[in-house]
Amino acid sequence: MKKYSNYLMAALCIIAVAFSAGSFIKVNAASTASLPGQPVDLTYAAEKSLPTVVHILNTRNSKIETVDVQSNPFDDFFSNPFGFFGNPNQGNGGSQKRQYRTPKKQGTGSGVIISTDGYIVTNNHVVEGADELTVTLNDNKEYSARIIGTDKTTDLALIKIDGKNLPAITIADSEKIKVGEWVLAVGNPFNLTNTVTAGIVSAKGRSLYQNGVESFIQTDAAINPGNSGGALVNTKGELIGINAMLYSQTGSFSGYGFAIPTSIMNKVVDDLKKYGTVQRAVIGIQGQDVKNYVDAQKDKGNDVDLGTMEGIYVAKVTEESAAEEAGLKTGDVIVSVDGKEVSKMAELQEILAQKRPGDKISITYLRDKKKATKSVTLKNEQGNTKVVQKADLDILGGNFREVTAETKKHLGISYGLEVTKVSNGRLKERGVSKGFIILRVNDTPVKSVDQLQDVVKEASTSREPVLYIVGLHPTGKKDYYTIPLQDD
Repeated sequence: MKKYSNYLMAALCIIAVAFSAGSFIKVNAASTASLPGQPVDLTYAAEKSLPTVVHILNTRNSKIETVDVQSNPFDDFFSNPFGFFGNPNQGNGGSQKRQYRTPKKQGTGSGVIISTDGYIVTNNHVVEGADELTVTLNDNKEYSARIIGTDKTTDLALIKIDGKNLPAITIADSEKIKVGEWVLAVGNPFNLTNTVTAGIVSAKGRSLYQNGVESFIQTDAAINPGNSGGALVNTKGELIGINAMLYSQTGSFSGYGFAIPTSIMNKVVDDLKKYGTVQRAVIGIQGQDVKNYVDAQKDKGNDVDLGTMEGIYVAKVTEESAAEEAGLKTGDVIVSVDGKEVSKMAELQEILAQKRPGDKISITYLRDKKKATKSVTLKNEQGNTKVVQKADLDILGGNFREVTAETKKHLGISYGLEVTKVSNGRLKERGVSKGFIILRVNDTPVKSVDQLQDVVKEASTSREPVLYIVGLHPTGKKDYYTIPLQDD
């Protein structure tokens, strides 16, 4: 019996040791898996995102342009038979009209497929001025693309190719990313297609003071020329931003790149699809980060105590704006919007970029260090809550053509658009007659119907939707017209 007891005790000891060893292994494995600083496998993210990122070729075709060239009278004396008596084809003031052919230009960038039927997001500066857009997929298939809409303020553009069952990226919520999180920048730098670079999120809500809507994701993943419009993805291969620019004194990557977060991109894409232009909500203030304001005052020798060092100092409230109607005043400090703390202007811009005119937000601010909250109904840039539509040439109610060589010679001009027909529309309402030659609109020389169309579209969505037209009557008399593009 004693012998069996000894065997039983030995067996129990072995079992106990086995359980102890198993427990140790489990505890050790768990602690090892949770240790920070372990290598991150980014192969899955690369495999998921690479097929969704495309190469974009922007082609600007060769064109004939006419320019004024200041002539040198001494050169003219020896270079033409008219000598000091002048050249009858020479313009006033010693200038000459000369034509030259612009060279064909091409530029490249990247884009991200966001739907299986061919919608692609890229940067505005990647497609701007294009006569032709050629999109090459990861599998080397080529497509011609058309522009659905662009937005200079956020530097985003939406283009479309005719395709089916295309590889579309999964879009993640950029507001959930954290500083220090691993990311991949996917694109075509220096025309090197299908390229990924790795880094971390260095900062969020970064502003570079470029006079646009800025709330960039900052990353140290290498972004170089050609990466513009490409994808910034998380470790799951999900889109969190559109690569927009690099910060460099040399033109090449030197440490930081910047991406437009999907929180802004989603709203811009939705607006471009629905309205053809972005419905931008405006609060109607000018301001700066509290820290920047306080530092500037200290440099002037002023002592400032706003009750906080985080928030947005309101330097000016625009008349008849949403902010004025809500009772905001110069000197207030905005500290939160819809219950979310805001510590800098870029964060407020990111929130507003997701809103439309007519939306209401709750603003909490400090005035004389006392906290208050107001409801604000946002407006558009034109001061109302209506949907802003891009106007077309149809609103003018006229037909146009480029002036003939004979007209140019007769009136001494080098370009212009002749009004060939006036029907019901803004031209007729303002007294513009057939035969009038449009030279400039809103200080922009108008040399083609396409240029006039562009000016009309841009003006229709601006703060002042008005056309200021300068031109000539067939007699040579100069005249001016002011044409509103929206009804009061």
